[in-house]
Amino acid sequence: MAFIVGVFEGDIDSWIQTFKSDPLGRKGVARGHTVLRGVDDPNRAFVRVEFDSAENAKAFAEKVRGSDVLAGLNLIVPPTVAEMIDQATY
Repeated sequence: MAFIVGVFEGDIDSWIQTFKSDPLGRKGVARGHTVLRGVDDPNRAFVRVEFDSAENAKAFAEKVRGSDVLAGLNLIVPPTVAEMIDQATY
């Protein structure tokens, strides 16, 4: 399992509408996503999109980088492919 993770700042309300409209076909290649908004800074979003493989995540990350879906946002952590090394539920 692999993920694209990123942290962005800007007009998150506008960006989330673009994200939900799925202009790059995320729903056809990803398993799911999580989007979090900063409590103290509602203009900061934390995004995680889950994929079956690192190869699929890398291919989609390239698609994101080649598009304008993040235009107008300050990329704190740009779309980065990562693999899970630990997870726990308490």
